[in-house]
Amino acid sequence: MARTKPPTHLEHAPPACEAALGRAFGLLGKRWNGLVVAVLGAEPLGFAELRRRIGPISDSVLSDRLAELAEAGVIERTVTDTRPPGVRYGLTPAGEALLPILEQIAVWAGDHLD
Repeated sequence: MARTKPPTHLEHAPPACEAALGRAFGLLGKRWNGLVVAVLGAEPLGFAELRRRIGPISDSVLSDRLAELAEAGVIERTVTDTRPPGVRYGLTPAGEALLPILEQIAVWAGDHLD
């Protein structure tokens, strides 16, 4: 009798799932992107505060990452009505949907990576 392994979500449509995972990791696998999303999960932040909370990231790299995440629909850029005008970055609903996934990755990393 042949043994079969239990189905997983990734087995129901391998080409579609592999393509979707490739797109997800293409975005989130880029250095800093996951951390930017996680930090913005607490509250919308201005550029300088976001950079301070993330750590050793250059202004140009952070700017590039914010533009990329905004283009992907994960974060939104809002100009404030303050004097002088400011800019705040926050998560879109798509970005908020990533937070539980990032939390699970953090738990996994704590359990399995040194």
